[in-house]
Amino acid sequence: MTTNSTGISSPGALSPDVLRYTAFATDPAGGNPAGIVLDAAGLDDAAMLGIAAEVGYSESAFLFPASASAAEDGRSAGTRSYDVRYFSPKAEVSFCGHATVAAAVALAERGGGAGDFVFSTQAGTVPVTVTDADGTLRATLTSVEPRVDEVTAADLAEALAALDWPADDLDPALPPRLAYAGARHLILAAATRERLADLSYDFDRLAALMRRLELTTVQLVWRASELTFHVRDPFPVGGVVEDPATGAAAAAFGAYARELGLVPAESELTLHQGADMGRPGVLTVSLREGDARVRVSGAAVPIGE
Repeated sequence: MTTNSTGISSPGALSPDVLRYTAFATDPAGGNPAGIVLDAAGLDDAAMLGIAAEVGYSESAFLFPASASAAEDGRSAGTRSYDVRYFSPKAEVSFCGHATVAAAVALAERGGGAGDFVFSTQAGTVPVTVTDADGTLRATLTSVEPRVDEVTAADLAEALAALDWPADDLDPALPPRLAYAGARHLILAAATRERLADLSYDFDRLAALMRRLELTTVQLVWRASELTFHVRDPFPVGGVVEDPATGAAAAAFGAYARELGLVPAESELTLHQGADMGRPGVLTVSLREGDARVRVSGAAVPIGE
């Protein structure tokens, strides 16, 4: 056994200690599971992809000693800094919210307690704060600068055809858009909860469209009340039918909702996800007036420990 840069004992680089946590839930049977390697030094891309495929979750996070720039960010802010890469069972992704929340909570539990972190990702620098409320650890990530774009009529028609959704099943009050807050998502709003619950789509056809548009997920949304939404995220490009709780999509949705004036500029949204899969989770999305970035919060707990 060796001691890694987090101060946690683990096997050597050829046999890393893979932790399993679920994010956006306090019950191991809920939320979105993520694999976590707290010291991935020495692992190449093929090794990380192989581990992610073996773990089989929608994404796994791999942490490395911070680069000089990330370490400097950490010193100036009094935080702990890491470089992080994310892999689905099929490919690397630029950013993953649930694996970020899970990794931060795992670090807090195993390497120094609650506090502030800086994760340097392919999408940019992501600050994360872990708090402890009566023994429940929660992580709040702050997204990179988001953006919201129009979707073409042809691409929308192809997405609806792949989903087998008639255009009349869309909610006209929440128009389709492409949104980014570290990863790119197509947002489609269902007119009814029943439409959202009935998800049976053409896996290959949707995956082909998503690869062409460089999408991470398609976020399907139903508005339950002014600030409460139910969401689902098909993820065929990651090799899974559906992601149970999607932090990156939640951040993108927060930017979308604010950009279109659907919610106040200063507001807190509650997103329910995973119930239709039997893995209920809750994501909190916080918007601050004058700050374009989006904050996404949730609990995380270990699986099988």
